Amino acid sequence: MRREARTLLNKAMDSLLLAVEMFNRPHDIGRATSVLILLDHGFEMLLKASILHKGGKVREPRAKQTIGFDACVRRAVTDARVKFLSDEQALTVQAINGLRDAAQHHIVEISEAQLYVHCMAGLTLFRDILKSVFGQDLAVLIPARVLPLSTQPAVDLVTIFENEVEAIKNLLAPGKRRLSQATARLRPLEILESTIQGQRTQPGEGELEKKCRDLIAGKALETLFPNVTSLRLSSSGEGSSLQLRFTKKEGIPIHVVPEGTDGAFPVAIKRVNELDFYNLGLAEVSAKVELTEPKTLAVILHLGLQASGDYFKLIRIGKAKYKRYSQKAVTKIQEALPGLDIGRVWKDYRSKKQQRIV
Repeated sequence: MRREARTLLNKAMDSLLLAVEMFNRPHDIGRATSVLILLDHGFEMLLKASILHKGGKVREPRAKQTIGFDACVRRAVTDARVKFLSDEQALTVQAINGLRDAAQHHIVEISEAQLYVHCMAGLTLFRDILKSVFGQDLAVLIPARVLPLSTQPAVDLVTIFENEVEAIKNLLAPGKRRLSQATARLRPLEILESTIQGQRTQPGEGELEKKCRDLIAGKALETLFPNVTSLRLSSSGEGSSLQLRFTKKEGIPIHVVPEGTDGAFPVAIKRVNELDFYNLGLAEVSAKVELTEPKTLAVILHLGLQASGDYFKLIRIGKAKYKRYSQKAVTKIQEALPGLDIGRVWKDYRSKKQQRIV
């Protein structure tokens, strides 16, 4: 590993551990703000370390400073040379970054349930990147007890938002009218909503006050936060192996905008070099793995490669459709072939008469 990448990775680990320590502290003085700042810093260091480790650059030509957080995410998602983040993973880090921005520069009131979800999802993603890019296991590097703890169990996002909406309505009830507190508590919800929508700007006071009026008027959660209701939490494991991830339901809107659009979210920017990343047709894949095209397709379906954006994408350009595979698909097949019974795979392929997507 390059020295600069190793140094950045060590800094990332330091900030992660401090964020977890802050989360588990027994009092609330500056707790949420400290957690968000440290977790955000840990991810920026991890992203830069990963880009360098995969042969990318974190400085523009002749620039004195390294690239910023958004540029790191953009390269991790769209640069074929270093790609190591999916769109859903990028949502996790951008949500944390948006909350950190609000906490550091103004006022944000985030509930314990929301803070837990973002911290646990962040810790899970940190673990995933560390494993996929550096081949290191986070559980080996930190004590098994180091996990965010909460007296409130994690629930689904919709329930969390419903609870938050009720709390905000209570602040806006006649006789209270604590508008500044209500907008501060509404801000983290709006940040997550706008992050999913593809915006990188902080919500203005006018926007938040309008949402407050809409809440008082009784507008439905799905109307106020349509993008968040398209997300769900996916959990697995327990104890020190607990993992929590944001996953998208079918139909979540992803907005495509030109690179450089003011305030645009990196995930919302179309991968300009998709055909560089997915640069193989079935014929090229079959030649590299030394199988016939039909048997190559049988292996692809057997391994489920078409279900993962790391290996396969149906690219649309105008009315034309291009069914393409990445170099990672070739590597995956080559690694799997020694343990496969090709005769059985071929027999299953023919008998099931699966829909063929070449």
